[in-house]
Amino acid sequence: MDIERCVLGVDFGTDSVRALVVNATDGGEISAGTAPFPRWRDGRFCEPASNRFRQHPRDYIEAMERAVRMALEPLTTDERAAVAGIGVDATGSTPCAVDASGVPLALLPEFADDPDAMFLLWKDHTAVDEAAAINDAARRSPTDYTRYVGGVYSSEWFWAKILHVLRVSPKVRAAAFSWVEQSDWIPALLTGVRRAADIRRNRCAAGHKGAWNAGWGGLPPESFWTQVDPLLAGVRDRVAAETATSDRTVGGLSPEWAERFGLAPGIPVAAGIIDAHAGAVGSGIRERTLLRIMGTSTCDIMVVDPAVIGDRTIPGICGQVDGSVVPGLVGLEAGQSGFGDVYDWFRRLLLWPIAHLGGDVADFEKKILPALSDAAAALSPDATLPIALDWLNGRRTPFADQRLTGAVAGLSLGTDAPRLFRSLVEGTAFGARAIMELFLGEGIAIDEVIAVGGIPDRNPFVMQVQSDVMGVPIRVVKSAQPCALGAAVCASVASGIHQTVRDAQERMASPARATYAPDPALRSFYDGRYRSYLALGEAAERRIR
Repeated sequence: MDIERCVLGVDFGTDSVRALVVNATDGGEISAGTAPFPRWRDGRFCEPASNRFRQHPRDYIEAMERAVRMALEPLTTDERAAVAGIGVDATGSTPCAVDASGVPLALLPEFADDPDAMFLLWKDHTAVDEAAAINDAARRSPTDYTRYVGGVYSSEWFWAKILHVLRVSPKVRAAAFSWVEQSDWIPALLTGVRRAADIRRNRCAAGHKGAWNAGWGGLPPESFWTQVDPLLAGVRDRVAAETATSDRTVGGLSPEWAERFGLAPGIPVAAGIIDAHAGAVGSGIRERTLLRIMGTSTCDIMVVDPAVIGDRTIPGICGQVDGSVVPGLVGLEAGQSGFGDVYDWFRRLLLWPIAHLGGDVADFEKKILPALSDAAAALSPDATLPIALDWLNGRRTPFADQRLTGAVAGLSLGTDAPRLFRSLVEGTAFGARAIMELFLGEGIAIDEVIAVGGIPDRNPFVMQVQSDVMGVPIRVVKSAQPCALGAAVCASVASGIHQTVRDAQERMASPARATYAPDPALRSFYDGRYRSYLALGEAAERRIR
């Protein structure tokens, strides 16, 4: 390889961290390492029944060091010396309270086992009431501060989660100097930041999750936040209003982390980016492309020219932010709160008697979803299949509402496990179609769909149903680590190897390895079932109104 042009991408997902060494000349993936989060793996600090999902910062520190060292281990001394920059992506919105030094409170002895002092993972939905308070204040405000996030602020996002912790934990409230996103804290950690005020905020997380917009000078004013709740007084002034796009450097790798990784101190560390948006970069997203990151949930990304979208805002999505994905273009985000998690719920449901009555659970865990997929694929599509809503973890798009729940209609005594599984797969595909039609209805053209993530890599049946329901071809990228690859693309620009992200994508983005084409014979059938899905959704929404 060309050892003078090499970068490292570090990708923090829901369950683990992945590190990828990439040749910046041609995008070749040289070596990789993956390490799980040990406390998260053991289910510590989480209460799924109450939608509480917390992660300890020590998980991030320990797993990152293991993954990076694993990725670097095969490299020679000269090859390690050629690593010219580091890019970082992470889940979002995943905020945490920090002290004045920028240290997450959970790293202090008195907060070591306090879930409210930890990072609130993106899928944590404990802040439903707080999101409602923000939306209510926005509706009453002369300026609608939810305008650029689709008109609805979600319980998954930065300010709602902060307010929730402030309300339920006086101890954390008293100790918190500020709050920081995971995708901002990791670069700050790597560059040796010692003051919370010096932590650089990335444009991606700030715009899509943190109510940042250049149009109102950064963050909404203090008066807005105190109208939401007086407990938010003073928080805004301790959250930096300036942001950096992910092609910018936030500092050099500190001597401590250079030694821990085995890299040269001082190499550039790029500003952070949300994992799904990094995956879009690594997959070569361009205009008129819908990029779907498909894992436990989905994140649907598009980029448009500012001249095309103008002053319009798209209702019901999760944000439109200038430069959040590709600098120079407006990033649009949507998604489904539950995708792979829907299938995993059904798997766990079927495994219950084995786990409780005896049997080889591990063996069944590996076999059950592939077997269900094969059986469901063999079914002839017909009107006797149930209709399922994909809202088992709430709805992200259109119009975020985490109070919503899943539903299944049309069950009969003839409904067996493969038929129910197929209905769940179709339900997630209908949710994807709703997102696509939202964009199309707002005049955002879509020429192609690109899919990345664990589901596209493992389940052809799910991908074929997606294509049939959406009515478009779906390309699956070759890279198994598109998010880490996207972070590496950003690092190549921050370190000066490439001039722009688009230039870097031309050299480094992953090609496709497979394409799923829709079956024209199923178009009318799925049009009818999609209408039934929408009707079931309307009924479910009326139930909670």
